[in-house]
Amino acid sequence: MRILLPTGRVTYTMVCDAAKGFDADVVVTGELASFLSPEKLLSILRSGESYDMVLISGMCTASFLSVEDETGIPVYRGPRHAADLRMVLPLIGKIPLSREVPADEFLSGERKKEAYKKIAAREVEGEPAFCIRGVKIGGKTRIKVLAEIMDAHRTPDIRQKVSDFFDRGADIVDLGFGFDACPDDVRAVFSQLADLDRPLAIDSQDPALIAAALFRADLILSLQEENMKDIGSDVAKAGCAAVIVPGNAGLESNIRQALDFGIQDIIADPVLQPCGSGFVQSLSLFQKPGVPLFFGAGNVIELLDADSVGMCALLAGMAYETHASVIFCSEHSDKTAGCISEMRSATNMMALIEGRPYPKDLGIDLFWIKEKRRRREPPLEYNRVIMAESMPREIAYDPRGNFRIGVEGEYIVAVRNGTAIKGSRWQDVLFTIIQEDGVSLFDHAGYLGAELYKAELSLRFNRSFEQDGPF
Repeated sequence: MRILLPTGRVTYTMVCDAAKGFDADVVVTGELASFLSPEKLLSILRSGESYDMVLISGMCTASFLSVEDETGIPVYRGPRHAADLRMVLPLIGKIPLSREVPADEFLSGERKKEAYKKIAAREVEGEPAFCIRGVKIGGKTRIKVLAEIMDAHRTPDIRQKVSDFFDRGADIVDLGFGFDACPDDVRAVFSQLADLDRPLAIDSQDPALIAAALFRADLILSLQEENMKDIGSDVAKAGCAAVIVPGNAGLESNIRQALDFGIQDIIADPVLQPCGSGFVQSLSLFQKPGVPLFFGAGNVIELLDADSVGMCALLAGMAYETHASVIFCSEHSDKTAGCISEMRSATNMMALIEGRPYPKDLGIDLFWIKEKRRRREPPLEYNRVIMAESMPREIAYDPRGNFRIGVEGEYIVAVRNGTAIKGSRWQDVLFTIIQEDGVSLFDHAGYLGAELYKAELSLRFNRSFEQDGPF
């Protein structure tokens, strides 16, 4: 397959090195590859050389459909960065490319799709120890994410909160009830969710509160020798699964007691301790007890001041190696916001590890802020330097008026004179402001671009936003 690789002068050497060993012509079309125009490409293709395809820079924004129509030669987007061309060229002819999406982004998306297909297929084929409302637990199935809502009786719009947790990757939602809760509170919460056909758990060791949830709860957290004598038979009659904890009698003893009460679907929780309070020692207790294992990652994450993303990945890896079937996480504090999605991604990574020595290059990752590979761009070339001056703290007032910028849900919002412009990308909001004749000064436009981009970053990384404040 003969390939044309149009590129810029600054990336010419890099593209030539990547093209070695391939039937490809590297042609300089200007200073930067991203400035390639359809007219320029057409003039190259009219020169008489024959090509099977053209791979343009992924940074090009022009449409090349007119070139394809006239020449019959397909024009695909290559990677955005010339350094990634080495990764793309060997795959040409083996995988599809896109005319609209840069190759590196497209291939990443395709790998992710394949990864999720593989996870879904393995889950269908996997034999579980048992099921909780259709969700497979244990056996040869993936680790399930159990997400807790603390003080469910005091949570406004509990139905929306539960649905949100499921949407973000929870397999089971656990409803916690503190010491101030009464049976009527429990019944009221579960009644609001009675028609929701997804697995729900109650988190309480109070027999009266557990009893109030048995009409709808699918899983009980937790039973031990003290409360089991009061509620064990009722749990068995309701057909609920139960998480069994050690208590004073020991885990194995309590599992036997639960079986004696007729509870058939049991998950054993050896109780994972936080770092500094016996974390490593508690890991040694995660032996196969003959029933699925519960891995309580939530307290470990909540009680350590570190970003939850990497902690979820490592704890999911530990859960995988200890053969745990259910991993517990929560979003009690601001620092754990987004933890459910992170943990679901982490457990999906573990579901793909089969046949591999480690969870790497899976198509799914948890790189939220850091990057796997640094981009290697050619050095900048210039003959003169002007050092930037400090921008005045007070910019000139724009006659068009000022905007109040904020975030609402998944949207960036810019408000002026009672009218809000909403969008999920900063450039879309800025473009609309300009289209609406909302800015007349260059420094005001620059300011808006900076603040709108900061608002988008706050959405992307699930952080708070403050106009004129640092990100």
